[in-house]
Amino acid sequence: MSTPNLQSRLPAVGTTIFTLMSALATEHGAVNLGQGFPDFGCDDKLLDMVNDAMRAGLNQYPPMAGAAPLREAIAAKIAALYGHAYDAGSEITVTAGATQGIITAILCAVHPGDEVIVIEPAYDSYLPSIQLAGGVPVTVQMRIGRGDDDRGFSVPWDEVAAAVTPRTRMIIINTPHNPTGSILRQADLDTLAGIVDGTRILVLSDEVYEHMVYDGQQHASVSRHPVLAERAFVVSSFGKTYHVTGWKIGYVAAPAALMAEFRKVHQYNVFTVNTPMQHGLAGYMANPAPYLELPAFYQKKRDLFRAGLAGTRFTLLPADGTYFQCVRYDGISDLGESEFAQWLTREIKVAAIPVSAFYSRPKESGIVRFCFAKRDETLRLALERLAQL
Repeated sequence: MSTPNLQSRLPAVGTTIFTLMSALATEHGAVNLGQGFPDFGCDDKLLDMVNDAMRAGLNQYPPMAGAAPLREAIAAKIAALYGHAYDAGSEITVTAGATQGIITAILCAVHPGDEVIVIEPAYDSYLPSIQLAGGVPVTVQMRIGRGDDDRGFSVPWDEVAAAVTPRTRMIIINTPHNPTGSILRQADLDTLAGIVDGTRILVLSDEVYEHMVYDGQQHASVSRHPVLAERAFVVSSFGKTYHVTGWKIGYVAAPAALMAEFRKVHQYNVFTVNTPMQHGLAGYMANPAPYLELPAFYQKKRDLFRAGLAGTRFTLLPADGTYFQCVRYDGISDLGESEFAQWLTREIKVAAIPVSAFYSRPKESGIVRFCFAKRDETLRLALERLAQL
């Protein structure tokens, strides 16, 4: 007797770089600035609201699309921040994290042979999700600045436009951008609108770091752009906003016609999401201060980390959003990115992620990514160790 062979749906997928680097960090007692999650807790008030919901008996299935109070709170937040009125009943769905929202949007919209444009470096769930749908990923690489006027990573919209064919079904964007920390601005959205207007192309906008935009800049949400909003799935994450990544609760907003198809897939790949947490989040969202104050909270951490890194031989790239800081290390080593990240973890005892891991075909740029969503004492310990460089 033997187990039958199984033909893999994702033959190129192995263990993620995040798992590998976190394991290496644990093995060597390194400060883990690799994987993107906080090492501090959430607001006790949020925990109390979830506990209250559980004790109130809100422990059975909620509606498939999500608890009504939470969907209403999400719609109200989007309207207040971005000026777009989504209908809570037909245009908002609560998801089991942003990643489930992303794959569900792709599965409902992309058919075998459809092309999906992905801008790299890219969050690692995009390509496998497209492949599972039978779609064809078409990658466009971001430009990387150099020299004194280094503006970091930017989207080459001329190359995005050139990648469009009659088979293009979707363009995926991510702002603020993981892993680069760059952001899109209104001019970027206007250019994207010019590319897709009058076509059948949909937009999937990954905005999980929407409340982490710095230096007084505004988050350029697709929800704010009339041409894009009418053809877009907009994804966000409570895990990122409220420091509860392990809760795996997010949401998707889209026009009713798109959302109807989204929910057809959603009801079979997850059905619905944790009930008491939804009610706890709904109550917590009545006070907008936690997400309105988040940019200042993380900008303080970013500035602490950047100030410490300025005394090292790393070259800092701009960090306009997210809780990630990318750095060049060519003043320190000529190792490839993966080898350098592993050396840094073993020898300096600080873990980082090679940006090359975010490309479908590894691209060596001499850049690694640190996560600064950590307690100040964690960041200071990492900086103390990095000062050896």
